[in-house]
Amino acid sequence: MGACLCKDCPDGQENGNNENDEDTAVPSIDSHAAGDPSPNFKFPTSANIDKLVLETLGVIGGLVDNEQEPPPSMLKLHAIADKEEGWLQVASSMVNVIPMHSPLGPSVITLLLDDCPLPSKETVLKLSHMFQVSQKTGKREDVEPYVVLYSLIALEKFAQTSENKVTIQRRLMEEKEHPLLALEKWVDETHYVRRQVGFSAQWCLDNLFLIEGRKYSHDTVDLTGINVMLNTKDVSEYLKISPNGLEARCDAYTFESVRCTFQVDSGVWYYETLIMTTGVMQIGWATKNSSFLNHEGYGIGDDSYSLSCDGCRRLIWHNARSEKYHDRPPWKAGDVLGCLLDLNKLEIIFYTNGVPLKPCVQVFKTVRTGFFAAASFMSFQQCLFNFGNVPFKYPPADREFMKFNDHATLKPEDKVVLPRHIYLNQLRKLSVREDSCTLGFCQTCPMQLVECPMCRATIEEVAVELDNV
Repeated sequence: MGACLCKDCPDGQENGNNENDEDTAVPSIDSHAAGDPSPNFKFPTSANIDKLVLETLGVIGGLVDNEQEPPPSMLKLHAIADKEEGWLQVASSMVNVIPMHSPLGPSVITLLLDDCPLPSKETVLKLSHMFQVSQKTGKREDVEPYVVLYSLIALEKFAQTSENKVTIQRRLMEEKEHPLLALEKWVDETHYVRRQVGFSAQWCLDNLFLIEGRKYSHDTVDLTGINVMLNTKDVSEYLKISPNGLEARCDAYTFESVRCTFQVDSGVWYYETLIMTTGVMQIGWATKNSSFLNHEGYGIGDDSYSLSCDGCRRLIWHNARSEKYHDRPPWKAGDVLGCLLDLNKLEIIFYTNGVPLKPCVQVFKTVRTGFFAAASFMSFQQCLFNFGNVPFKYPPADREFMKFNDHATLKPEDKVVLPRHIYLNQLRKLSVREDSCTLGFCQTCPMQLVECPMCRATIEEVAVELDNV
C-alpha cells in the first residue's frame, strides 16, 4: 500500500506536537497562513528543520496503512512550508540532509512537497540562487547520474504548461548535440541509475520534446520473441511503459499499477523482475477483480483479489494488510524478485535472488483462477519484467513450471506501446453510441462498476428500473 498522507485541518496538527522546544513547535495557523507571515510567526532554525526532515524519513517506512495519521514531524513541516520562507527552508533542508541513495528519500520529498502550496516564481529563483544553480555545466559524463535523472524529471514537470514546454524545447534544440538524444543512449545500460536516465530521456523524446525526423521508439524496437508484455490497456493513468512493454516506471506522486497481457487459470507459473530502484514497489499476482485506486494509494496486494511482495519495507501484502519478513535485507538495485504461482498446491512463493520466502496462501480463500502478473509503483520507481522471452536468472529447482512467453501470443498491433499523445488522439476518434452515458448511470455501465464514480463508496446493490410496457 502506498501511504496517502494528506494534510489534515489545523486542529489536527496540534495532536502530534509532543515537543517543548519552541523552535520546533508548530506555528499557529490563521487566516494569514497563505499570505505573508504574521508578526508572531517564528520559523524553526535550520538545524531543527533538518531534524524534522530526518525524523520523517526515519518513520515513513513504517506507514503502511492509508488510515494512519501522518507523523508529527510531517505535520510540522507542512505547517512551516505553508509560508514562502518556510517552503524555502524545508526544500533546502531536504536537499541537504536526505541521503542521495536513500530508498525512501524520493517518497518523503514527494509526500512533503505535494501537500504544500506551490511556490512563487520569485521563491524558485531564490532557491536556485541558494544552490548556485547555473545554466553552465561541466561535461555530461562528469555529472552525477542521479542529478541528471532528477533534472530530467523536473523538466518533465515544468513542461506540463505549454509555455514552459515551448521554452524547454527551444533551449534543448539550441545545443550542438541534443542532450536528450545523447542521454537516450543510456537506455540499455547495466548501471541502473544511468539506465533510468536513458528510460526517462527516451520517454521525453517520444511524449514531450519531439524532434522532427526522429522515429518513435515503438517503430524501432525489436519485439521478436516477445509474446507477453505489460498491458498498456490495463494500467493506471501515469505509469510509463517502455517501447518493448517489459519495463515500467512511475514518476507521479500516485501509486501506479499494471497487469500483464496473459491470464493463467491452472498449473504452475513463474516470472522474474529485475529491481532497478530500491523504493516501494508491490510486485506479485492479481486478477481482473483487483482494483487500481492510484490516487488513494491502493495497488497490488491491497484487496482480496491480489497478493504482492514489497522488498523495500520487507512486507507481504494481501487485502491491504501486511505481514513482515525479517530474514532478508531490503532489496537493492540489481536484485531479482522471482514470483511463482502454483495453482495445484494453491500457494504463491516469492524468491529474492533465488532464495524462497515462505509460501503464501491468503489469496486463495477468495480466488483460484484468472491470475495475471502485476505490480504497483510509488514515486520514482522502476523495474524490468522477464516473462520468459530470455532465460530466467534464478529458475525454481524444486518443481516444474511454465513460462508465460511459451504459451501466449500477441497480435502485432497489440505489441505497440504508443506515446501518450498519440494514444489519446486515437481515443478521441473512436465513435461513441448516441445513447452512451458519461458517468455510468445507464443500465449497462453500473453492472461493471465496483465503486461510485462520484463519491468512491462501494456499490453494494444495483437497482434496475424497467420501462413500463
